[in-house]
Amino acid sequence: MKFDIVGEIRSVENIASGRRIRILARLNRLFGSGNWRKLKGIATVRFEDGTVAEVELHWFEAHGIGKRKMKIKRFLE
Repeated sequence: MKFDIVGEIRSVENIASGRRIRILARLNRLFGSGNWRKLKGIATVRFEDGTVAEVELHWFEAHGIGKRKMKIKRFLE
């Protein structure tokens, strides 16, 4: 399911960081080593078919690397 974020991500919270991330070795192998954090937030997204929805997103982020592996966890509307 492909989507684009409309606007900005709100209510960003840290879920895990460092060794508490289960796939830390995989993130380091795929994207490079960094100070990885798993985050969640609320955003408005637009899907390929044009529908717009409010969702909760989860993603991994590291300084200098950016946001990776973003996925929708649940719909809020």
